[in-house]
Amino acid sequence: MLTLNRIGKVYEGKVAYRALQDIQLEIDKGEFVAIMGPSGSGKTTLLNIIATIDEPTTGSVEVDGKNPHMLQKNDLAKFRRQELGFIFQDFNLLHTLTVEVNIVLPLTLDGARVKEMKKKAHTIADKLGISGIMGKRTYETSGGQAQRVAVARAMIHEPKLLLADEPTGNLDSKASKDVMEMLVTINEKEKTSLLMVTHDPQAASYSDRVIFIRDGKLYSEIHRGESRQAFFQKIIDMLSLMGGDGHDFSSIRV
Repeated sequence: MLTLNRIGKVYEGKVAYRALQDIQLEIDKGEFVAIMGPSGSGKTTLLNIIATIDEPTTGSVEVDGKNPHMLQKNDLAKFRRQELGFIFQDFNLLHTLTVEVNIVLPLTLDGARVKEMKKKAHTIADKLGISGIMGKRTYETSGGQAQRVAVARAMIHEPKLLLADEPTGNLDSKASKDVMEMLVTINEKEKTSLLMVTHDPQAASYSDRVIFIRDGKLYSEIHRGESRQAFFQKIIDMLSLMGGDGHDFSSIRV
């Protein structure tokens, strides 16, 4: 589903900075993978390259057999809209619009019919438990509800790959748990491949495996077994081995 072939990223300047080096990674269809590492380790740079927001200096990205970085501008915009879904820490919702309009925004860019958009929006809102707030402005919703709206918007066009950047970063522990359980449900029922960057070991423990990055290189990876609690402990142990400042990782929420 997603293949990274020896990805490298160097930012030029007075002093060149190597953000990523020789990243080799494969993610299968329907797999849920978390990426963790200290601040400055390169994990967000990697996510941005996969999202086509940034370009690799060396290596290539393939999403479902296609290299999006080789596409022309208009084709790339269409690829982003149709193949990828994005979830951000700060939700990136338009506060002057209703929840319903926020959710259907990706479809309006493709010229979908209003009736069809409304039907899709209400179907996904029902699945995510936000049908009751469709007429509200996003500033009238709680953090947990806002993130559900952001997930609905990301899923409305049924993307093959969902990219999440710190999706629980602005949420309390209850809302974080709700959002992570919702992402797991989407991953399992829709078979959507999911790649998440997070500082939160609790959020990472919902994934199938965790990739650890340090100093722009792959450091290690661990796979989940039967027990999420045991997986959580493995993640904590690995983060301890990696070192880094205490503020690099969010406080532990069991």
